[in-house]
Amino acid sequence: MKILIIGNMGYVGPGVVKQLRQTYPQGELVGYDIGYFANQLTNTEFLPEVKLNQQLFGDVREFPYEILSGFDSVVYLAAISNDPMGAKYEEITLDVNYRSCIKIAEKAKEAKVKSFVFASSCSIYGAADQYAKKETDTKNPLTAYARSKVFAEQDLEPLADANFTVTCLRFATACGMSNRLRLDLVLNDFVAGAVVSKGIDILSDGTPWRPLINVLDMGRAIDWAITRKESNGGQFLAINTGSNVWNYQVKELAEAVAKVVPGCKVTVNQDAPPDKRSYKVNFDLFKELAPNHQPIFDLQSTIEDLFKSLTNIGLKDPKFRDSKYMRLKILASLQENGHLSENLMWNFLKTSENDIHRNEVAGSVCN
Repeated sequence: MKILIIGNMGYVGPGVVKQLRQTYPQGELVGYDIGYFANQLTNTEFLPEVKLNQQLFGDVREFPYEILSGFDSVVYLAAISNDPMGAKYEEITLDVNYRSCIKIAEKAKEAKVKSFVFASSCSIYGAADQYAKKETDTKNPLTAYARSKVFAEQDLEPLADANFTVTCLRFATACGMSNRLRLDLVLNDFVAGAVVSKGIDILSDGTPWRPLINVLDMGRAIDWAITRKESNGGQFLAINTGSNVWNYQVKELAEAVAKVVPGCKVTVNQDAPPDKRSYKVNFDLFKELAPNHQPIFDLQSTIEDLFKSLTNIGLKDPKFRDSKYMRLKILASLQENGHLSENLMWNFLKTSENDIHRNEVAGSVCN
């Protein structure tokens, strides 16, 4: 088995690499990433990418399509990855999350890659009714990030055929510990706030619904999707990925954190305007099609692991939302220091000369 993981050096990637190496101890695993967050390591004794056969560096917007030859599967994790980043870099979000994804999928199909796995999102449902959304329900994306996922799904579907299986995993909101930790995620933010200040201030009235999934369980789902057969969901499948028991209101998440972190108090803004980003999601289809790859982590164990890990790394700064744990802050810092251009390309790469650029990015650091 030969698998290319695009966007492997972010929050989700280390867990995916770990899972796939366990499943394919003799497989050939290759990573491809632009490296924005490569040095944002957390709680690890070694570089997660040493579990790969090869790590390539490059921008998906200038992808060297020739490297696709010989792969059995491509996993597309690359993304401008949350709502604040999508709002600031809207056009780049569409380029990275959508347009580049489609071009690479088209070339992967031409290269006779057998399966393509796309990391989509339940955020495509946006402002939802009280009942849990199924895959056939209307999509209502409210942000550039969510729209990029909808567009990608729409254009991936016609590419699927008997020789090219496409799986779009509509992930619940990620949470939990990673070797490249992010704290700009609702549960992770709550635990960090509880650790540094013994308090969680909910900016909304606490009633919005969020479906969650532990980041390591995302790796298990991707593992399933890579070898999913046409008989198990069809040539193209867009599927809600998570667990029904992980649908929580925001205030429930905060209260669960307060039970784990001693002395933590929760405050709610009762006067806040309604948060339109509220949705429950139905994960019955995922449970039916992937019974052996269901989430194995629960809310309490995830909170306990985060609490232990954040304590061990000595997180104490109450201004952690201005720190390296926030992806938008990292990009802003790289730009301010002259490393990234306005369109988030590395300034030291000759990106206008494709042949030179491809030679530079095709080098490996892990062989």
